[in-house]
Amino acid sequence: MKEEDINRCQIQEWFPKFKSISIKTSIHELPESFVQYLIDDSGPFLLPLSITNDDALPNRVHKPEEEEDFVVSEGSGDEADESAPPPSFPELETDVKTSIESLGGAVFPKLNWSSPKDTAWISSTGSLRCTNFSEIALLLRSSDSVVHDLFHAYDSCTDKTASRPSRFYLALRKWYPSLHPEMEFRCFVHDKALVGVCQREVTNFYPVLVEKKSELKEVIKQLFVEKIKEEFESESYAFDVYVTKDGRVKVLDFNPWGASTLPLLYTWEELEELSGDEVELRIVESRCGIRPGLKTAVPYDYLDTSEGSGWDQFLRNVDVELQRQTQSSMSKAGG
Repeated sequence: MKEEDINRCQIQEWFPKFKSISIKTSIHELPESFVQYLIDDSGPFLLPLSITNDDALPNRVHKPEEEEDFVVSEGSGDEADESAPPPSFPELETDVKTSIESLGGAVFPKLNWSSPKDTAWISSTGSLRCTNFSEIALLLRSSDSVVHDLFHAYDSCTDKTASRPSRFYLALRKWYPSLHPEMEFRCFVHDKALVGVCQREVTNFYPVLVEKKSELKEVIKQLFVEKIKEEFESESYAFDVYVTKDGRVKVLDFNPWGASTLPLLYTWEELEELSGDEVELRIVESRCGIRPGLKTAVPYDYLDTSEGSGWDQFLRNVDVELQRQTQSSMSKAGG
């Protein structure tokens, strides 16, 4: 993989070209001062001072009496260790506020490549839905996924010359509360051929996918052939789409082949062996095939997935069941 393949997957690079078949998005170049704020972990965790007094956690119960234990009295000897005042980014906050209003009042954020999906649990809504700059800053500042963009975007490149892009961008994407997670799919392109498609949300079994499997595969293939194949310049990559109720297909994201991109219901070895002559849409065929994900309301790192643990055995059982389902589906197709 080369740096140019990674760069093409940055949202500020691909979105202008595919805007007509994507979801509403507003993109802002981030000042380096805000990038450094996201990177800096030398001091206490501070949210930016909001010029509009917006709160990142509006639903919390504020109890001033519980804060008395944390007040440093004068002359205690700790005055030299007083923290610096919270940072403030008034121009960026103003621009973000304008964009949020133009996108209907709620958005979900992402940087060049990654969204802070691992920090949804910390927000007041338990999702990536944001209505102000403070909520966005909280999710970005807390996210390990965003660290990938800040430090590790080019780690898998054979021609790596930099550790980070020269500029970072904040994409604000319109929040659609009525979207159905089962209608999001990840598509894999190898040597310019669509070789595989699978459901993006693998932590649930959706009967509707079993019913509509053939027609979903066809509309996704049609979008690839007509709108993407000749327009996206990389030879191998992945892209995510959403299929609407009326059968329209919207592009949500582009991802590099391999690297940090999850193959979900495939393995990268499988995908590299597929020719694309007959595209397979792989779905969870029953509740037994559900894959665990980040729906445990705690960071994934808190789960014990070591060898011999309950989660380890569960994952092994899931893999066996998925293999059985795949073989069964292929047998039925061949029969």
